[in-house]
Amino acid sequence: MSHAIIASIYEAKLIAWNVARPDKLKIVFENTAYAPTEGETYLRAFTIPGDTASNTLGGDHRLYTGVFQVSIIAPAGTGKIKTNPITTELVDLFPLYARDTKGAVIVVTMSPVDPGPGITGDTTYTVPISFLYRADTN
Repeated sequence: MSHAIIASIYEAKLIAWNVARPDKLKIVFENTAYAPTEGETYLRAFTIPGDTASNTLGGDHRLYTGVFQVSIIAPAGTGKIKTNPITTELVDLFPLYARDTKGAVIVVTMSPVDPGPGITGDTTYTVPISFLYRADTN
């Protein structure tokens, strides 16, 4: 299933970016429980697959589209001092029209990384960032 392969491509890219950072962050992927320490800033990452289509009469083509989202979760009351620098790094990590490959699957970043509005909770401040992706396979 190519949506799973696409998720693994973006997850690996996020992990490699984090390994290279001097200030490592915990990255929590789909269906993984995590209890952050007090005052910790961390990431939650997941794909939101769209419909799978076929653009050929022979049915040998598959078009996979969806959204990759990374939520930056910081302690409430810290403003954007923790989230803004991470947002900038993630915008640079996933440039528009970048092609990433795993095996026969090539996935393309189809929209600029878009930070959503911050969501303030009782103890956390969350900034979701996301972009659209597309992969065509035969």
